[in-house]
Amino acid sequence: MKFLNQVTVEHFYIGLKILNQLIAEMHQANPGLPLTHHRKTACSFRDLALLQVFQISLTSLRQLQNDASGEKLQEQAIGLALKCLSFDFVGTSLDESSEDIGTIQIPSSWRAIVEDVKTVQIFFDYYAITKPPISSESLECLVRLASVRRSLFSGETERSKYLISFMRGTRDILQYQQGLGQHENYHEYCRLLGRLKTNYQLSELVNVEIYGDWIRLVAEFTMKSLESWQWASGSVYYLLGLWSRLVSSVAYLKSDCPSLLDDYVPQITESYIKSRFDSVQAVVDKKISEDPLEHREQLQDQLDSLPYLCRFQYEKTSSYIIDRLEPVLEAYTNAGRFSTSKTSSDLTCVEGQLTWLIHIIGGIIRGRQSSSTSSEIHEVIDGDLAARVFQLIQVMDSGVHIEARYNERSKQRLDLAILIFFQNFRRVYVGDQAMHSSKQLYLRLGELVGLQDHVVVLNIIVQKIATNLKRYRQSDEVIGETLALFQELAAGYMSGKMLLKLDAVNFILGHHTKDFFPFLDEFGSTRNRTLFYFTLGRLLFMEDSPSKFKAFVAPLQKVFMMLEEMADSGFRSNEVKCAIIGLMRDLRGLTMATNSRRTYGLVFDWLYPTHVSLFVRIIQRWTDTPEVMTPLLKFMAEFVLNKTQRLAFDSSSPNGILLFREVSKVIVAYGTIILSQPVSADPYTYLYKGIWITLTILTRALAGNYVNFGVFELYGDQALSSALEIALKMSLAIPLVDVLAFRKLARAYFGLLEVLCHNHTAVIVNLETEAFAHIVGSLEFGLKSLDVSISSQCASAVDSLAGFYFSKITTGESRASTEAVNMTRHLSQCPNIFLEILKTLFELVLLEDCANQWSLSRPMLSLILISEQIYSNLRAQLLSSQPSDQQHRLAECFDKLMADVARTIEPKNRDKFTQNLTVFRHEFRAT
Repeated sequence: MKFLNQVTVEHFYIGLKILNQLIAEMHQANPGLPLTHHRKTACSFRDLALLQVFQISLTSLRQLQNDASGEKLQEQAIGLALKCLSFDFVGTSLDESSEDIGTIQIPSSWRAIVEDVKTVQIFFDYYAITKPPISSESLECLVRLASVRRSLFSGETERSKYLISFMRGTRDILQYQQGLGQHENYHEYCRLLGRLKTNYQLSELVNVEIYGDWIRLVAEFTMKSLESWQWASGSVYYLLGLWSRLVSSVAYLKSDCPSLLDDYVPQITESYIKSRFDSVQAVVDKKISEDPLEHREQLQDQLDSLPYLCRFQYEKTSSYIIDRLEPVLEAYTNAGRFSTSKTSSDLTCVEGQLTWLIHIIGGIIRGRQSSSTSSEIHEVIDGDLAARVFQLIQVMDSGVHIEARYNERSKQRLDLAILIFFQNFRRVYVGDQAMHSSKQLYLRLGELVGLQDHVVVLNIIVQKIATNLKRYRQSDEVIGETLALFQELAAGYMSGKMLLKLDAVNFILGHHTKDFFPFLDEFGSTRNRTLFYFTLGRLLFMEDSPSKFKAFVAPLQKVFMMLEEMADSGFRSNEVKCAIIGLMRDLRGLTMATNSRRTYGLVFDWLYPTHVSLFVRIIQRWTDTPEVMTPLLKFMAEFVLNKTQRLAFDSSSPNGILLFREVSKVIVAYGTIILSQPVSADPYTYLYKGIWITLTILTRALAGNYVNFGVFELYGDQALSSALEIALKMSLAIPLVDVLAFRKLARAYFGLLEVLCHNHTAVIVNLETEAFAHIVGSLEFGLKSLDVSISSQCASAVDSLAGFYFSKITTGESRASTEAVNMTRHLSQCPNIFLEILKTLFELVLLEDCANQWSLSRPMLSLILISEQIYSNLRAQLLSSQPSDQQHRLAECFDKLMADVARTIEPKNRDKFTQNLTVFRHEFRAT
């Protein structure tokens, strides 16, 4: 090198590499240290050193700019600059896996270096003279610089100069076609264009002198990118986002300078639609292996931006769409009438083109909700487009040739597009309010396809839903989306009432069997059965008619009778297995739909006492089969859930007690058998999943507030004690490391412990010391969980145990009781168990950014009041862990913590402690 000897070069390289590693470590928290400690270190580094490191990177880039032999040094320098600009300036812990970045909150101390035009220019220069990865990282630096907050600049003049430098740089890249042949550069360049409009107003862009050249080149670049859709598919999202934000800003443009968007936006929209047609042909010709229609996420991203473009010059764009749609629609219609008129590949192509157009029209209809223009002419155009879709619906399920295509993927994708169109159309144009404000649309639909109002349209939608459910047996995706739409329609009170007036809905309610809907007989569609019966249940329960309920459950009654009459010798057959799985999923869906005392009572009276004994019989013979046990147990978990107070039996009714007795039988039967089976190679599927659902059943039954549990002990009934005993055995049989590893298992485990510690404390206290210590120790681990719900459950459980000790032992109210003696014995054998929990709570509250500080504060007071010695020992430990110059101040904080706090656990006293703890936390973190 001209300015450095070899030894200096090596030192220079090592220095840059060290700085890169240093900032990388600042980005990543050390798992061995509290998160708060890491953030303090990162903030200190940001304030004291980060700007200097960034300046070093810029100086190094300038020195290395004309040195072709310093590629490794350039790579280190550009990487260092990128890490500086990617720093988490405000401690928000942005998701680095996401390509979308928000505003960069660069500190005010960086103002001079950011406003210096040389800073932006150095990255444009490096992009021009290097290749990936240096060139692409240069663009990435520019993406971040384009995202700096507006308030950083000294004034509008400086901000305008900053914008000009970006527009000039991006224009030159397009003008001279610099580096866009490399995909990495291309992608980052598209991101940079997108960021310019995100961070700047259209009025600012049009006032730049070179705006005319810039917007022309960007438009040409966009259209060329759309033509090269196969190569640029991942980057089109940013370009469409740029143009959608540009056209969305036109209504607010106050500048005299023209935006020129009228000239380019329709061309870009037409280019996009043409590119989608080209992609279909390429898939049919097998020129590409992956169909863009299969990338649902990418497709949705594009359709989020497209409506703004289409509605900008709506008359022109809609004419283009209709011109493309009508010949394809005619070809598809003719194929249905004359089955030999087109080959399979031709029909696949037609269906693909229709799918794209339906997606686009659905997106445009949805865009009406966010459109700033609501003129009647736009409604008429919406009607023109929607009419073509409804015309397609009338023919797509008719004709011999088309009927044979339900197993074809292209036909399935077309139906999925129709379902999405229905969802969008319903949200905008179906409903009483929508009807009154959408007269022009329905007038147009009436003229073109005879659909005069939203009730007629709703009938078309339901007929299509019924058709899909009848025709598709094995397409789980189409069935799932169809049922999701059906459920959405039934969810609203008014829309549900309208559905009940339709013949198609009443037909489904009266014929919900596999004879009419073959997907119910497919094992792969069993998950969909729950949603199907949930939706039908919602519609059924909208009318108070026990006779209709009885008629509705008649097919399920037949399944019950078949299973109940089945001999033990044939109860393990595959036919019985499928019948049980289907029945349990149907029952769960129907029970989910009950949201009142009346509707739940219909289901309860039907099942109890006639059919509930079947559940235990199934468990006794199918415990080793998770695909049978899971739906049965999940049904029971739903059956005992007291949501919306639906399990509100009369005061003289024994139904709550009777229900719990049946729940106990299920839990005991399952727990006894599952614990006796050997552990398989897949413990979650064959053991843990069933256990966590069973624990959930018991938790919901215990917390449902519809059973007086004192009755069981009073009359010597073992239902409660047996259920609790087997549930604790199942809980203790799972290693704690596995409990913490599976979130659903952890939630069920800690949820049960919370309920037991609060309402059945004696059950926990009367355990053997080893089991008691295991449970309390697991609560300490649960407090550290990142799942706030688990952490709060554990805090509540600890508070209940500590409150029990304080009330029964510390205050001396019931020292002689069995529970008090057992609790004293446990703590004598494990003297530090509460101390460790209190220490953990202090560490969480003081050192971590916990979202549930209030919940964690509640057990802290109870633990402190148990024993002053425990609190004194902990205080001494925390003080000794701090630097000597901070210990006196921290001691004062501890003194304030207990100021005006009495030795009671009354709510008012707890609130005072929580307030003091908040002040203590603030002062501690300020040290």
